[in-house]
This record gives sequence, C-alpha cells and structure tokens, in this order.
Amino acid sequence: MTAPAPPPASPETPASGAASGPADGTFRPAATPAAVWRRARGVLLALAVLATAGIVLAALDPGGRHGRLDPRSADPSGTRAVAALLRDRGVSTRIVTTADAAASAAGPGTTLLVARPDLLGPRARGTIRSAADLSGGRIVLLAPGSTALRDLAPSVHTAGASRTDTPAPGCALPAARTAGRADTGGGLRYTTTGAGAAACYPDGGRPTLLVLPSGTAGGDTVVAGSAAFLLNEDLAREGNASLALHLLGSRPELVWYLPSPAELRDGAGGDTALTDLIPAGWHWALLQLLVAAVLAALWRARRLGPLVTERLPVAIRASEATEGRARLYRRADARERAATVLRAAARERLAPLVGVPRSACHDPAVLVPAVSARAAGPDRDAAALLFGLPPASDAALVALADHLDALEREVRSS
Repeated sequence: MTAPAPPPASPETPASGAASGPADGTFRPAATPAAVWRRARGVLLALAVLATAGIVLAALDPGGRHGRLDPRSADPSGTRAVAALLRDRGVSTRIVTTADAAASAAGPGTTLLVARPDLLGPRARGTIRSAADLSGGRIVLLAPGSTALRDLAPSVHTAGASRTDTPAPGCALPAARTAGRADTGGGLRYTTTGAGAAACYPDGGRPTLLVLPSGTAGGDTVVAGSAAFLLNEDLAREGNASLALHLLGSRPELVWYLPSPAELRDGAGGDTALTDLIPAGWHWALLQLLVAAVLAALWRARRLGPLVTERLPVAIRASEATEGRARLYRRADARERAATVLRAAARERLAPLVGVPRSACHDPAVLVPAVSARAAGPDRDAAALLFGLPPASDAALVALADHLDALEREVRSS
C-alpha cells in the first residue's frame, strides 16, 4: 500500500530546510557577513584607536611619573630635587607606603616624613604616634589638619589659613634663622600648648612651623603648615632649600612615608577620599572631557520638531489596525483603558449630533442632558453609558460597546 504524499508546503507552514520567519509572518532577511562588518566596524575602529593611544602613552612615559610630594618625581609638584640635595650630603632617602613599614623604619637615626597625614585612618595614625613617642628620632608632618593632629600631635591645634606665602622666621630656631624667609605660608597656621615648642614663621601672630620635643630624649616632631618649601618648583626660592635641608637632614636616614591607595582600600583610609590622590590636572582633564561629551551629544542628538505625516510603505486596512489594537488591550487586560477609549470616541461623535460644542463633549453636565433628550430607547441611562464605571469583565466590555452603538443609532435616527 502506497503511503500518501505529504501535503505541499503552504505560506503558513514553511517547507523543510527553508528559513522560518518570525511568528508574525514578517520576512526578515538573514544578516550577511558584509552587513555585520558594516555594523561592527565603527566599534572595532574605536577600540583600535584606544589601544593604539594606550600603547603610545605607555611607550612615551614608561612609569616615570609619580604623584605630588614624591621624592622620585621631577614634576613641579614633586620633591626629587630636595632628595638629591640630601643624598649629596650623605642622607639616604627611603620610601615606604604603609604605616607599619614607617613605624618599623623609625629610630634615633632617622627622620620620618609623613607626606599626607590627613589621608591616614585611626589605626595608621596610632601606629605613627607610637613610633614618634618611642623612636627618639624626628617626625615631620606636612600640613596636618585638625583630625590628624588629634592623634599625631595632641598639643597642636589649627588656627585658620595663612595669608602670607613667605613669612619671616620670627623665632630662635637655628634652622629657621639660617634659612631666613621661606615658603611655609599659604597653608595652615597653628597654636600649641606644648612646653618647649619652637613657634616659627608666624603669620598674624600664629606660627606656620612648629618644632615640639617628644617624650623620648633627642626626639622631636615638626609640624609644617605648608609643603611648598619642599617642592621642585619652589626649592630655589628664598630660604626654602636651606630650611628643607636642616629639617630633613638632621639624621643620616630619611624615611619618606607616602600612603598608598592599596593601604587606604585595606581600611587605613581616613577623612580624605581616594580621589584626593589624583593630581589636580586630571580633574580639569576629566571636566574638559565631560564638556566635550555633552557638546557632542547635543550636536548629534535628534532634533525634535513639529509632527510630520508620512505615507506608510504599505497600505494597512483600518479593520486590521483596530483588531491589532484590540488584541494588545486584551493581552494587557486593559479593560478600563479600552472602555475609556470607546466612551471618549462615542462622546466626540454624539456631541455634534446633539448640538454640543466639541470643547464641551467630555463634560457630563452639558452632554448627558442633550443626549438623554434625543435617546428614544426605554430606560436608557446616558450618564452610565458615557461616564460610568469601567467594566468588570470582557463580557461587560462587549456589552458596553453594543450599548454605545445602540445609543448612537438612536440619537442619529431621532
């Protein structure tokens, strides 16, 4: 017995091996390699440009740049020059990035410089304070704020900002008298209750440099309101170099403590955010990039003008559009929205039939009396039909549509 032949493939059921389209029947051609390349070439080109720029920048600057107050940095805000002068005088400079390493390196023959004391958290400040009390060496704090001073130098308090960049020594400290005027101003001023403290470079009666003896014999703590006298760009001005050499070169070894971002992430960070470690120039660069991005977005953004009617590429029957919209309402269970659309359309059609202006067609106080006077059906509640509650079921929605049609026919035939 011969098996029946398979039925021919219909438009609704594609033949075996044919590319099946989406469920709505719309044909969409498969993307060709050329089309995929055209779409992706812009992204690939941008990635290639970024990679090339990164390689070029890495080749031009192979790790030779460092941050502010870094003794390895030759930038204007670096301190390589003072490190070189100290090396010529037999003082070795050692860089540490953690509070534990700084405390371990501190001793009678060392000067421990804390470059950014405000970046330290409570644990790190306590570690440095213990080293200052027990080491018998010198601790130099550069521009510490009130929070850092509370742990590192409790007898010192801030007294506002300095208004003079290069004040006179104004004290009997040999290092200050030898150096003369120096760039210790432009930062913070201090007051102290510590006995035997040398208060130098006053501005408005408040010193910008303090030298306080510590509890251990031979040890002391230096509090400088500004670090400008150490920077490469200012070292040759006034008596900056002399003051720097006297303050940092009194011991044979200088331990330069630069808190690292990794240490701050591990919980040593204090009152200052990690963004404070970013050089100031980068903030301006990021701002310029942001402005450029906004301008580019405004330039390439779509201009929204008045609505323009366009001819559709294909003709769509009104019944098909209505059925499609109805299916969407049913899928979303939007009976209230469907009822609102039906009632609004009925009111707009009834208003000219009963002599109501279009501007008042949605006012029940105006439209309902006019329609009731023209409706011939018995027990016809025009207010409930045109302005009533939303239907509670699909059957009630269908009944509402039928009643609205009947009401419109009655008004037209009256």
